[in-house]
Amino acid sequence: MRIPRIAVLLATLASGGCASVPDGYTCCNLHYEYDRISDANWSNLPMIPAGAKIRVVEYGMNRATVEIDGKPIRIGHDYGRDRETTETYVRKLVVPWDPKELIASYPPEVREAIFRGVVIPGMTREQVLIAAGYPPTHRTFTLDSNVWHLWASRHGRYEVHFNSQGTVEKLVGAPGY
Repeated sequence: MRIPRIAVLLATLASGGCASVPDGYTCCNLHYEYDRISDANWSNLPMIPAGAKIRVVEYGMNRATVEIDGKPIRIGHDYGRDRETTETYVRKLVVPWDPKELIASYPPEVREAIFRGVVIPGMTREQVLIAAGYPPTHRTFTLDSNVWHLWASRHGRYEVHFNSQGTVEKLVGAPGY
């Protein structure tokens, strides 16, 4: 039986992860404004796709400086910093393997949704995470939650509701659905 790579990543994080973040790939779609990514990951902004090359340059107070596909960008840990360190947050975003192979194994409608950076009913938690990024921990304390709170913009959030099988049952407040 193949263990999903996201599950391996989550197990690594639960055990404390590693002291430093290696170069790797973006775990998921990330949204940016100018040269900055917020942990709110507002979906209305331009998107860096899952699988982009990422290198951590340095950590600062509530932020990290990285290079994504060779371009400098700052990652702000704005909302979840009371629940996890900036280093822990960034370790979630940097994976050692390119998720494009995993994405290619999904059904066509899920691949298309991930490519567009949207969540659709029937997706698994792993697929939602790749499509929309990690929900900020100040509203979604654990990925085991039945409801994930995500942000479409600075002023609009939406909820992803999972059923008992761990797939998206409904979306509440999501734009365009």
